[in-house]
Amino acid sequence: SYNPNNRVGVKSELMRNRAITDTFEPGSTVKPFVVLTALQRGVVKRDEIIDTTSFKLSGKEIVDVAPRAQQTLDEILMNSSNRGVSRLALRMPPSALMETYQNAGLSKPTDLGLIGEQVGILNANRKRWADIERATVAYGYGITATPLQIARAYATVGSFGVYRPLSITKVDPPVIGKRVFSEKITKDIVGILEKVAIKNKRAMVEGYRVGVKTGTARKIENGHYVNKYVAFTAGIAPISDPRYALVVLINDPKAGEYYGGAVSAPVFSNIMGYALRANAIPQDAEAAENTTTKSAKRIVYIGEHKNQKVN
Repeated sequence: SYNPNNRVGVKSELMRNRAITDTFEPGSTVKPFVVLTALQRGVVKRDEIIDTTSFKLSGKEIVDVAPRAQQTLDEILMNSSNRGVSRLALRMPPSALMETYQNAGLSKPTDLGLIGEQVGILNANRKRWADIERATVAYGYGITATPLQIARAYATVGSFGVYRPLSITKVDPPVIGKRVFSEKITKDIVGILEKVAIKNKRAMVEGYRVGVKTGTARKIENGHYVNKYVAFTAGIAPISDPRYALVVLINDPKAGEYYGGAVSAPVFSNIMGYALRANAIPQDAEAAENTTTKSAKRIVYIGEHKNQKVN
């Protein structure tokens, strides 16, 4: 950080608006969009059990942090299963997932007129895809996006499938937007994201229902993956009436842990909690009694968690 009123001695690179100038592989934050696409395309049933045993593509094993033999769609996101989303992606043509990513705003400029904005890499028009590429793009490798693009994608989920242009100033009346995803399916995804938050605990906000997906991606330096990481937490709140989408990215965390669920989730909780309280958004945690996700009515206090790896 720096004081914009006193830039003496400040390196120019520190003044970049990293929300729009820096691109990263989004990692597991795109997994909800894979499940959404599979449901919209009808290649999976909502209650289907997916085989998530070990398998290889092009001689490379698809690895899970917490391997399980079988998982539901909810569990695939709750456990951040690379194998699960890979299985789903292989049921669809690559164009299906690329279309979803584009509809959510990936590879598209924000049109905010900000200097230095990058649009990321999607390669949506590719004609030939190896199976290993079809799999890895389902857990956020081989594509890049800015933090703001990821936030816009989650805002589309929080709008239950309606894509709206971004604006720095308040637009009144609000833009109607364009429906790009099924409302019913998107609401299902929001419900699963709430379960992810409840399991993770670190991203929860006292008194509010939130939905998140954490992610961890290895960094690329000089064209090769290195043992440095980017930790993400992306999500929306409050679940009963989503008002905010937020992405927290920690570049190359140094505190010993690097998983998004451990590193960026507590920061997400603090920032989202402040935004909700500062803008007097009504608490909705107890309102979960009347929803299908009844377990979400539990209020989780910050700091109440076990030491666990969450991708």
